Amino acid sequence: MTNFSQEEYIAYRIKRARESIEEVETHLNNGYWNTAVNRMYYACFYAVTALLAQNHIVTGSHSGVRQKFGELYVKTSVIDRETAKLFTELFEKRQKGDYNDFFDFDENTARILYPGAKSFIEKIELLVNNQKG
Repeated sequence: MTNFSQEEYIAYRIKRARESIEEVETHLNNGYWNTAVNRMYYACFYAVTALLAQNHIVTGSHSGVRQKFGELYVKTSVIDRETAKLFTELFEKRQKGDYNDFFDFDENTARILYPGAKSFIEKIELLVNNQKG
């Protein structure tokens, strides 16, 4: 974040989240289930990193992002557990899809996750916008 202001970084991460979730529809329409799941996870990840950055929290890993998100937003009930569970599920599925050989998600799995991922990003973006000021 050294070359950018905090506000620029947050706006950039939210933009990346929106772009990534929009990409998912193309992957779903073309049958790229693993890529769709990957992009859903990253869209959510970008949104969460924007939220953390808004509170001056920088982590060095995906696990660190998940841990801080849980600690600061889920345990405090700012984000409900069901919403947070989706982020964890997408993380685990992305790991499996990216790193397990001979593993492919099916259409049903990818399409079921998509509305939740879109909703997750909307909730995080709303939280980011409400915390501005």
